[in-house]
Amino acid sequence: MPFTPKENNIALSKFESMLKTNSVYFFDSIEFEQIIHYYLDSGKNSLAKKAIKLGLAQHPKSILLKLLQAELLIFDGDVEKASSLLKELQAIEPTNEEVYVQQANLCSKRNDHLGAINLLKIALAYTDDEADILSMIGMEYLFLDNFDEARLNFAKCLEVDFEDYSSLYNIIYCFDMESKNTEAITYLNEYIDKDPYCEVAWHQLGRQYFIIENYVEALRAFDYAVLIDEYFVGAYLEKAKTLEELNNFEDAIENYKITLELDDATSFVFLRIGECYEKLNNSKQAIHYYKKAVHEDPLLDKGWIAITNIYVKGKKFRKALFYIDKAIEIDEQNSIYWRKYAEINLNLDLFEEAVHAFYQCLKLNDFDITIWIGLSDTLCYLGEYEEALKNLLKASSYFRNFAEIEYRLSGLCFLFKNYKKGATHLNSALNIDFEYQFVLKEIFPNVFKMKEVQDIISSFKKTS
Repeated sequence: MPFTPKENNIALSKFESMLKTNSVYFFDSIEFEQIIHYYLDSGKNSLAKKAIKLGLAQHPKSILLKLLQAELLIFDGDVEKASSLLKELQAIEPTNEEVYVQQANLCSKRNDHLGAINLLKIALAYTDDEADILSMIGMEYLFLDNFDEARLNFAKCLEVDFEDYSSLYNIIYCFDMESKNTEAITYLNEYIDKDPYCEVAWHQLGRQYFIIENYVEALRAFDYAVLIDEYFVGAYLEKAKTLEELNNFEDAIENYKITLELDDATSFVFLRIGECYEKLNNSKQAIHYYKKAVHEDPLLDKGWIAITNIYVKGKKFRKALFYIDKAIEIDEQNSIYWRKYAEINLNLDLFEEAVHAFYQCLKLNDFDITIWIGLSDTLCYLGEYEEALKNLLKASSYFRNFAEIEYRLSGLCFLFKNYKKGATHLNSALNIDFEYQFVLKEIFPNVFKMKEVQDIISSFKKTS
Protein backbone atom coordinates (compact mmCIF):
# COMPACT_ATOMS: atom_id res chain seq x y z
CA MET A 1 0.00 0.00 0.00
CA PRO A 2 1.79 3.18 -1.15
CA PHE A 3 2.01 6.35 0.87
CA THR A 4 -0.10 9.40 0.22
CA PRO A 5 2.22 12.44 -0.02
CA LYS A 6 1.18 13.59 3.46
CA GLU A 7 1.67 10.17 5.07
CA ASN A 8 4.96 9.85 3.19
CA ASN A 9 6.36 13.03 4.77
CA ILE A 10 5.15 12.27 8.30
CA ALA A 11 6.10 8.57 8.54
CA LEU A 12 9.41 8.90 6.68
CA SER A 13 10.47 12.00 8.60
CA LYS A 14 9.63 10.24 11.86
CA PHE A 15 11.53 7.09 10.81
CA GLU A 16 14.62 8.93 9.57
CA SER A 17 14.61 11.09 12.70
CA MET A 18 14.65 7.88 14.72
CA LEU A 19 17.71 6.64 12.78
CA LYS A 20 19.59 9.91 13.33
CA THR A 21 18.83 10.33 17.05
CA ASN A 22 18.82 6.66 18.09
CA SER A 23 15.41 7.34 19.63
CA VAL A 24 12.82 4.56 19.52
CA TYR A 25 9.45 5.39 17.93
CA PHE A 26 6.63 2.96 17.45
CA PHE A 27 5.23 2.23 13.96
CA ASP A 28 2.49 -0.23 13.15
CA SER A 29 3.37 -3.01 10.71
CA ILE A 30 1.53 -1.32 7.82
CA GLU A 31 3.62 1.83 8.27
CA PHE A 32 6.81 -0.24 8.25
CA GLU A 33 5.63 -2.00 5.08
CA GLN A 34 5.01 1.36 3.40
CA ILE A 35 8.40 2.71 4.50
CA ILE A 36 10.16 -0.40 3.18
CA HIS A 37 8.32 -0.24 -0.16
CA TYR A 38 9.25 3.41 -0.49
CA TYR A 39 12.94 2.67 0.01
CA LEU A 40 12.84 -0.34 -2.35
CA ASP A 41 11.15 1.73 -5.06
CA SER A 42 13.78 4.45 -4.53
CA GLY A 43 16.64 1.93 -4.82
CA LYS A 44 17.71 2.59 -1.22
CA ASN A 45 18.09 -1.05 -0.20
CA SER A 46 20.34 -0.39 2.79
CA LEU A 47 17.63 1.80 4.37
CA ALA A 48 15.00 -0.81 3.45
CA LYS A 49 17.06 -3.41 5.36
CA LYS A 50 17.24 -1.13 8.42
CA ALA A 51 13.48 -0.63 8.27
CA ILE A 52 12.92 -4.40 8.09
CA LYS A 53 15.23 -5.03 11.04
CA LEU A 54 13.49 -2.39 13.19
CA GLY A 55 10.10 -3.49 11.95
CA LEU A 56 10.66 -7.10 12.90
CA ALA A 57 12.00 -5.99 16.28
CA GLN A 58 8.66 -4.31 16.94
CA HIS A 59 6.49 -6.83 15.05
CA PRO A 60 8.35 -10.18 15.15
CA LYS A 61 5.33 -12.17 13.90
CA SER A 62 4.52 -9.95 10.89
CA ILE A 63 4.28 -12.14 7.78
CA LEU A 64 4.31 -9.07 5.51
CA LEU A 65 7.61 -7.83 6.92
CA LYS A 66 9.16 -11.31 6.70
CA LEU A 67 8.07 -11.56 3.08
CA LEU A 68 9.80 -8.26 2.36
CA GLN A 69 12.87 -9.61 4.14
CA ALA A 70 12.78 -12.67 1.87
CA GLU A 71 12.47 -10.42 -1.19
CA LEU A 72 15.61 -8.53 -0.18
CA LEU A 73 17.49 -11.75 0.55
CA ILE A 74 16.64 -12.99 -2.95
CA PHE A 75 17.75 -9.67 -4.44
CA ASP A 76 21.08 -9.93 -2.59
CA GLY A 77 21.54 -13.51 -3.78
CA ASP A 78 21.31 -15.01 -0.30
CA VAL A 79 19.40 -17.99 -1.67
CA GLU A 80 19.70 -20.38 1.28
CA LYS A 81 18.43 -17.91 3.89
CA ALA A 82 15.60 -16.81 1.61
CA SER A 83 14.57 -20.40 0.92
CA SER A 84 14.59 -21.32 4.61
CA LEU A 85 12.55 -18.24 5.56
CA LEU A 86 9.96 -18.87 2.84
CA LYS A 87 9.50 -22.49 3.96
CA GLU A 88 8.78 -21.24 7.47
CA LEU A 89 6.26 -18.75 6.13
CA GLN A 90 4.60 -21.39 3.96
CA ALA A 91 4.11 -23.59 7.03
CA ILE A 92 2.51 -20.65 8.89
CA GLU A 93 0.35 -19.35 6.02
CA PRO A 94 -0.03 -22.02 3.33
CA THR A 95 -2.67 -19.96 1.48
CA ASN A 96 -0.65 -16.74 1.24
CA GLU A 97 0.00 -16.25 -2.49
CA GLU A 98 2.95 -13.91 -1.86
CA VAL A 99 4.89 -16.79 -0.27
CA TYR A 100 4.60 -18.76 -3.53
CA VAL A 101 5.42 -15.68 -5.61
CA GLN A 102 8.67 -15.16 -3.69
CA GLN A 103 9.48 -18.88 -3.94
CA ALA A 104 8.89 -18.61 -7.67
CA ASN A 105 11.27 -15.62 -7.82
CA LEU A 106 13.84 -17.78 -6.06
CA CYS A 107 13.41 -20.58 -8.62
CA SER A 108 13.60 -18.11 -11.48
CA LYS A 109 16.86 -16.71 -10.11
CA ARG A 110 18.20 -20.28 -10.13
CA ASN A 111 17.02 -20.66 -13.78
CA ASP A 112 14.45 -23.22 -12.66
CA HIS A 113 11.68 -21.64 -14.69
CA LEU A 114 9.43 -24.72 -14.71
CA GLY A 115 9.63 -24.82 -10.92
CA ALA A 116 8.74 -21.11 -10.84
CA ILE A 117 5.73 -21.75 -13.09
CA ASN A 118 4.44 -24.54 -10.83
CA LEU A 119 4.71 -22.30 -7.77
CA LEU A 120 2.99 -19.42 -9.54
CA LYS A 121 0.13 -21.76 -10.49
CA ILE A 122 -0.33 -22.50 -6.78
CA ALA A 123 -0.29 -18.75 -6.06
CA LEU A 124 -2.97 -18.33 -8.74
CA ALA A 125 -5.36 -20.44 -6.67
CA TYR A 126 -5.07 -18.08 -3.68
CA THR A 127 -4.73 -14.64 -5.27
CA ASP A 128 -7.25 -11.87 -5.85
CA ASP A 129 -4.98 -10.39 -8.54
CA GLU A 130 -5.02 -13.08 -11.23
CA ALA A 131 -3.64 -10.83 -13.98
CA ASP A 132 -0.44 -10.11 -12.05
CA ILE A 133 0.27 -13.82 -11.47
CA LEU A 134 -0.66 -14.78 -15.04
CA SER A 135 1.75 -12.13 -16.33
CA MET A 136 4.53 -13.63 -14.16
CA ILE A 137 3.76 -17.10 -15.56
CA GLY A 138 3.91 -15.65 -19.07
CA MET A 139 7.32 -14.14 -18.35
CA GLU A 140 8.66 -17.46 -17.07
CA TYR A 141 7.52 -19.14 -20.29
CA LEU A 142 9.33 -16.41 -22.21
CA PHE A 143 12.53 -17.35 -20.37
CA LEU A 144 11.98 -20.88 -21.69
CA ASP A 145 11.35 -19.59 -25.24
CA ASN A 146 7.94 -21.27 -25.04
CA PHE A 147 6.13 -18.50 -26.88
CA ASP A 148 2.84 -20.38 -27.34
CA GLU A 149 2.34 -20.91 -23.60
CA ALA A 150 3.59 -17.42 -22.83
CA ARG A 151 1.10 -15.95 -25.28
CA LEU A 152 -1.78 -17.96 -23.80
CA ASN A 153 -1.04 -16.63 -20.31
CA PHE A 154 -0.75 -13.04 -21.46
CA ALA A 155 -4.05 -13.52 -23.31
CA LYS A 156 -5.63 -14.63 -20.03
CA CYS A 157 -4.40 -11.36 -18.49
CA LEU A 158 -6.42 -9.50 -21.11
CA GLU A 159 -9.48 -11.55 -20.20
CA VAL A 160 -9.11 -10.22 -16.65
CA ASP A 161 -8.26 -6.66 -17.73
CA PHE A 162 -8.97 -5.87 -21.39
CA GLU A 163 -6.91 -2.66 -21.19
CA ASP A 164 -3.75 -4.38 -19.93
CA TYR A 165 -1.61 -3.03 -22.79
CA SER A 166 1.58 -4.47 -21.32
CA SER A 167 0.15 -7.96 -21.87
CA LEU A 168 -1.01 -6.97 -25.36
CA TYR A 169 2.54 -5.93 -26.23
CA ASN A 170 3.84 -9.23 -24.85
CA ILE A 171 1.34 -11.22 -26.93
CA ILE A 172 2.51 -9.47 -30.10
CA TYR A 173 6.13 -10.00 -29.04
CA CYS A 174 5.41 -13.75 -28.87
CA PHE A 175 3.95 -13.69 -32.38
CA ASP A 176 7.00 -11.71 -33.59
CA MET A 177 9.47 -14.18 -32.09
CA GLU A 178 7.85 -16.98 -34.09
CA SER A 179 7.43 -14.81 -37.21
CA LYS A 180 3.67 -15.39 -37.02
CA ASN A 181 2.77 -12.01 -38.46
CA THR A 182 -0.42 -13.15 -40.16
CA GLU A 183 -1.67 -14.67 -36.89
CA ALA A 184 -0.75 -11.44 -35.08
CA ILE A 185 -2.79 -9.44 -37.61
CA THR A 186 -5.79 -11.72 -37.07
CA TYR A 187 -5.47 -11.41 -33.29
CA LEU A 188 -5.17 -7.61 -33.42
CA ASN A 189 -8.13 -7.24 -35.77
CA GLU A 190 -10.25 -9.30 -33.34
CA TYR A 191 -9.04 -7.11 -30.48
CA ILE A 192 -9.89 -3.95 -32.43
CA ASP A 193 -13.38 -5.30 -33.16
CA LYS A 194 -13.93 -5.26 -29.38
CA ASP A 195 -12.15 -1.94 -28.80
CA PRO A 196 -11.99 0.11 -32.03
CA TYR A 197 -10.57 3.14 -30.21
CA CYS A 198 -7.43 1.44 -28.90
CA GLU A 199 -4.52 3.36 -30.42
CA VAL A 200 -2.04 0.77 -29.09
CA ALA A 201 -3.74 -2.04 -31.03
CA TRP A 202 -3.86 0.04 -34.23
CA HIS A 203 -0.17 0.89 -33.83
CA GLN A 204 0.77 -2.76 -33.37
CA LEU A 205 -1.42 -3.75 -36.33
CA GLY A 206 0.43 -1.22 -38.47
CA ARG A 207 3.77 -2.69 -37.37
CA GLN A 208 2.67 -6.18 -38.43
CA TYR A 209 1.52 -4.99 -41.84
CA PHE A 210 4.82 -3.13 -42.23
CA ILE A 211 6.79 -6.31 -41.48
CA ILE A 212 4.95 -8.24 -44.23
CA GLU A 213 5.44 -5.22 -46.54
CA ASN A 214 1.74 -4.43 -46.90
CA TYR A 215 2.45 -0.71 -46.65
CA VAL A 216 -1.01 0.48 -47.72
CA GLU A 217 -2.70 -1.37 -44.82
CA ALA A 218 0.13 -0.33 -42.48
CA LEU A 219 -0.46 3.32 -43.35
CA ARG A 220 -4.19 2.92 -42.74
CA ALA A 221 -3.53 1.43 -39.28
CA PHE A 222 -1.07 4.18 -38.29
CA ASP A 223 -3.55 6.81 -39.53
CA TYR A 224 -6.13 5.42 -37.09
CA ALA A 225 -3.58 5.36 -34.26
CA VAL A 226 -2.74 9.07 -34.62
CA LEU A 227 -6.38 9.95 -35.20
CA ILE A 228 -7.26 8.40 -31.84
CA ASP A 229 -4.21 9.87 -30.08
CA GLU A 230 -2.77 12.94 -31.79
CA TYR A 231 0.21 12.90 -29.41
CA PHE A 232 1.27 9.30 -30.21
CA VAL A 233 4.91 9.89 -31.20
CA GLY A 234 5.67 6.22 -31.99
CA ALA A 235 2.76 6.02 -34.42
CA TYR A 236 3.91 9.16 -36.28
CA LEU A 237 7.39 7.66 -36.59
CA GLU A 238 6.07 4.39 -37.98
CA LYS A 239 3.71 6.27 -40.29
CA ALA A 240 6.64 8.31 -41.63
CA LYS A 241 8.70 5.17 -42.25
CA THR A 242 5.73 3.63 -44.08
CA LEU A 243 5.31 6.73 -46.26
CA GLU A 244 9.00 6.42 -47.17
CA GLU A 245 8.38 2.88 -48.38
CA LEU A 246 5.51 4.23 -50.49
CA ASN A 247 7.92 6.85 -51.94
CA ASN A 248 5.80 9.65 -50.47
CA PHE A 249 8.77 11.53 -49.07
CA GLU A 250 7.05 14.91 -48.63
CA ASP A 251 4.41 13.46 -46.29
CA ALA A 252 7.06 11.36 -44.56
CA ILE A 253 9.00 14.54 -43.77
CA GLU A 254 5.86 16.19 -42.36
CA ASN A 255 5.22 13.25 -40.02
CA TYR A 256 8.83 13.18 -38.85
CA LYS A 257 8.58 16.91 -38.14
CA ILE A 258 5.44 16.32 -36.05
CA THR A 259 7.49 14.05 -33.75
CA LEU A 260 9.97 16.92 -33.25
CA GLU A 261 7.10 19.10 -32.04
CA LEU A 262 5.77 16.43 -29.68
CA ASP A 263 9.00 15.06 -28.23
CA ASP A 264 12.70 15.82 -27.78
CA ALA A 265 14.69 15.95 -31.00
CA THR A 266 16.63 12.78 -31.88
CA SER A 267 19.47 12.16 -34.30
CA PHE A 268 17.41 9.30 -35.81
CA VAL A 269 14.59 11.63 -36.89
CA PHE A 270 16.97 14.26 -38.27
CA LEU A 271 18.78 11.53 -40.22
CA ARG A 272 15.52 10.19 -41.70
CA ILE A 273 14.39 13.68 -42.70
CA GLY A 274 17.76 14.21 -44.36
CA GLU A 275 17.41 10.94 -46.27
CA CYS A 276 13.94 11.95 -47.46
CA TYR A 277 15.22 15.30 -48.74
CA GLU A 278 18.11 13.52 -50.46
CA LYS A 279 15.64 11.22 -52.25
CA LEU A 280 13.77 14.36 -53.34
CA ASN A 281 17.11 15.60 -54.80
CA ASN A 282 17.12 18.50 -52.34
CA SER A 283 20.76 18.26 -51.30
CA LYS A 284 20.76 21.60 -49.48
CA GLN A 285 17.98 20.57 -47.07
CA ALA A 286 19.40 17.05 -46.79
CA ILE A 287 22.76 18.41 -45.61
CA HIS A 288 20.97 20.81 -43.25
CA TYR A 289 19.24 17.91 -41.45
CA TYR A 290 22.28 15.62 -41.57
CA LYS A 291 24.21 18.36 -39.79
CA LYS A 292 21.44 18.55 -37.18
CA ALA A 293 21.75 14.76 -36.75
CA VAL A 294 25.49 14.84 -36.04
CA HIS A 295 25.07 17.88 -33.81
CA GLU A 296 22.56 15.88 -31.76
CA ASP A 297 24.81 12.80 -31.76
CA PRO A 298 28.43 13.49 -32.80
CA LEU A 299 29.16 9.72 -32.83
CA LEU A 300 26.47 9.04 -35.46
CA ASP A 301 28.65 7.68 -38.28
CA LYS A 302 25.66 7.39 -40.64
CA GLY A 303 25.21 11.16 -40.40
CA TRP A 304 28.84 12.04 -41.17
CA ILE A 305 28.97 9.53 -44.02
CA ALA A 306 25.70 10.87 -45.45
CA ILE A 307 27.11 14.43 -45.52
CA THR A 308 30.36 13.35 -47.18
CA ASN A 309 28.53 11.14 -49.69
CA ILE A 310 26.45 14.08 -50.93
CA TYR A 311 29.62 16.12 -51.52
CA VAL A 312 31.36 13.14 -53.15
CA LYS A 313 28.39 12.65 -55.53
CA GLY A 314 28.61 16.34 -56.40
CA LYS A 315 32.38 15.94 -56.91
CA LYS A 316 33.01 18.51 -54.16
CA PHE A 317 35.83 16.45 -52.73
CA ARG A 318 37.42 19.24 -50.68
CA LYS A 319 34.19 19.79 -48.77
CA ALA A 320 33.78 16.04 -48.35
CA LEU A 321 37.32 15.86 -46.95
CA PHE A 322 36.54 18.70 -44.50
CA TYR A 323 33.59 16.79 -42.99
CA ILE A 324 35.27 13.39 -42.89
CA ASP A 325 38.21 15.06 -41.12
CA LYS A 326 35.78 16.40 -38.50
CA ALA A 327 34.31 12.92 -38.08
CA ILE A 328 37.77 11.38 -37.57
CA GLU A 329 38.63 14.05 -35.00
CA ILE A 330 35.59 12.91 -32.99
CA ASP A 331 36.14 9.16 -33.43
CA GLU A 332 39.45 8.10 -34.92
CA GLN A 333 38.72 4.46 -34.05
CA ASN A 334 35.93 4.21 -36.65
CA SER A 335 37.16 2.32 -39.72
CA ILE A 336 34.10 3.46 -41.74
CA TYR A 337 35.49 7.00 -41.58
CA TRP A 338 38.96 5.89 -42.66
CA ARG A 339 37.47 4.01 -45.64
CA LYS A 340 35.67 7.16 -46.74
CA TYR A 341 38.83 9.23 -46.06
CA ALA A 342 40.78 6.91 -48.38
CA GLU A 343 38.13 7.16 -51.12
CA ILE A 344 38.06 10.97 -51.00
CA ASN A 345 41.86 11.29 -51.01
CA LEU A 346 42.10 8.98 -54.01
CA ASN A 347 39.70 11.29 -55.85
CA LEU A 348 41.94 14.22 -54.92
CA ASP A 349 45.06 12.33 -56.10
CA LEU A 350 46.40 12.45 -52.53
CA PHE A 351 47.75 8.92 -52.66
CA GLU A 352 49.98 8.96 -49.60
CA GLU A 353 47.04 10.10 -47.45
CA ALA A 354 44.95 7.29 -48.96
CA VAL A 355 47.66 4.75 -48.06
CA HIS A 356 47.66 6.09 -44.49
CA ALA A 357 43.87 5.64 -44.36
CA PHE A 358 44.06 2.03 -45.61
CA TYR A 359 46.70 1.22 -42.98
CA GLN A 360 44.45 2.76 -40.31
CA CYS A 361 41.64 0.44 -41.40
CA LEU A 362 43.91 -2.59 -41.06
CA LYS A 363 45.10 -1.32 -37.68
CA LEU A 364 41.45 -1.27 -36.61
CA ASN A 365 41.06 -4.91 -37.76
CA ASP A 366 39.02 -3.98 -40.83
CA PHE A 367 40.34 -6.78 -43.02
CA ASP A 368 37.77 -6.51 -45.81
CA ILE A 369 39.25 -7.51 -49.17
CA THR A 370 38.53 -4.05 -50.62
CA ILE A 371 40.94 -2.54 -48.07
CA TRP A 372 43.78 -4.85 -49.05
CA ILE A 373 43.12 -4.32 -52.77
CA GLY A 374 42.83 -0.54 -52.41
CA LEU A 375 46.07 -0.42 -50.43
CA SER A 376 48.05 -2.58 -52.86
CA ASP A 377 46.78 -0.68 -55.95
CA THR A 378 47.65 2.68 -54.39
CA LEU A 379 51.11 1.45 -53.37
CA CYS A 380 51.67 0.19 -56.92
CA TYR A 381 50.65 3.60 -58.29
CA LEU A 382 53.25 5.16 -56.00
CA GLY A 383 55.83 2.65 -57.22
CA GLU A 384 56.13 0.98 -53.83
CA TYR A 385 55.94 -2.52 -55.31
CA GLU A 386 57.72 -4.35 -52.48
CA GLU A 387 55.30 -2.94 -49.91
CA ALA A 388 52.38 -3.83 -52.20
CA LEU A 389 53.63 -7.42 -52.51
CA LYS A 390 54.13 -7.70 -48.75
CA ASN A 391 50.53 -6.61 -48.10
CA LEU A 392 49.04 -8.83 -50.80
CA LEU A 393 50.78 -11.86 -49.33
CA LYS A 394 49.20 -11.00 -45.96
CA ALA A 395 45.84 -10.61 -47.69
CA SER A 396 46.19 -14.03 -49.33
CA SER A 397 46.34 -15.62 -45.87
CA TYR A 398 42.84 -14.24 -45.19
CA PHE A 399 41.41 -14.67 -48.70
CA ARG A 400 42.56 -17.86 -50.35
CA ASN A 401 41.87 -18.42 -54.05
CA PHE A 402 40.53 -14.93 -54.78
CA ALA A 403 41.07 -13.75 -58.37
CA GLU A 404 41.43 -10.13 -57.21
CA ILE A 405 44.51 -11.09 -55.19
CA GLU A 406 45.99 -13.76 -57.47
CA TYR A 407 46.15 -11.49 -60.56
CA ARG A 408 47.88 -8.76 -58.57
CA LEU A 409 50.35 -11.22 -56.99
CA SER A 410 51.06 -12.54 -60.47
CA GLY A 411 51.74 -9.05 -61.79
CA LEU A 412 54.13 -8.21 -58.96
CA CYS A 413 55.99 -11.52 -59.19
CA PHE A 414 56.57 -11.03 -62.94
CA LEU A 415 57.62 -7.45 -62.23
CA PHE A 416 60.29 -8.78 -59.84
CA LYS A 417 61.27 -11.36 -62.49
CA ASN A 418 60.09 -14.25 -60.35
CA TYR A 419 58.54 -15.97 -63.37
CA LYS A 420 57.83 -19.26 -61.68
CA LYS A 421 55.70 -17.74 -58.90
CA GLY A 422 54.19 -15.28 -61.37
CA ALA A 423 53.07 -18.17 -63.58
CA THR A 424 51.65 -20.06 -60.58
CA HIS A 425 49.58 -17.09 -59.45
CA LEU A 426 48.47 -16.32 -63.01
CA ASN A 427 47.29 -19.87 -63.63
CA SER A 428 45.45 -19.81 -60.31
CA ALA A 429 43.81 -16.47 -61.19
CA LEU A 430 42.77 -17.62 -64.68
CA ASN A 431 41.30 -20.77 -63.22
CA ILE A 432 39.24 -18.78 -60.69
CA ASP A 433 37.98 -16.06 -63.08
CA PHE A 434 39.30 -15.91 -66.64
CA GLU A 435 37.47 -12.68 -67.53
CA TYR A 436 38.97 -10.75 -64.61
CA GLN A 437 42.37 -10.70 -66.35
CA PHE A 438 41.64 -7.09 -67.40
CA VAL A 439 42.90 -6.00 -63.94
CA LEU A 440 46.37 -7.28 -64.86
CA LYS A 441 46.26 -5.20 -68.03
CA GLU A 442 45.15 -2.07 -66.14
CA ILE A 443 47.60 -2.20 -63.21
CA PHE A 444 50.58 -3.92 -64.85
CA PRO A 445 50.33 -3.10 -68.59
CA ASN A 446 53.99 -3.96 -69.30
CA VAL A 447 53.65 -7.31 -67.51
CA PHE A 448 50.46 -8.06 -69.45
CA LYS A 449 52.34 -7.57 -72.74
CA MET A 450 55.13 -10.02 -71.76
CA LYS A 451 55.39 -13.06 -74.00
CA GLU A 452 55.43 -15.41 -70.99
CA VAL A 453 52.15 -13.93 -69.72
CA GLN A 454 50.43 -13.97 -73.12
CA ASP A 455 51.54 -17.59 -73.69
CA ILE A 456 49.98 -18.67 -70.37
CA ILE A 457 46.71 -16.83 -71.16
CA SER A 458 46.59 -18.27 -74.71
CA SER A 459 47.36 -21.77 -73.46
CA PHE A 460 44.66 -21.52 -70.80
CA LYS A 461 42.15 -20.22 -73.35
CA LYS A 462 42.79 -23.20 -75.66
CA THR A 463 42.40 -25.82 -72.96
CA SER A 464 39.32 -24.29 -71.32
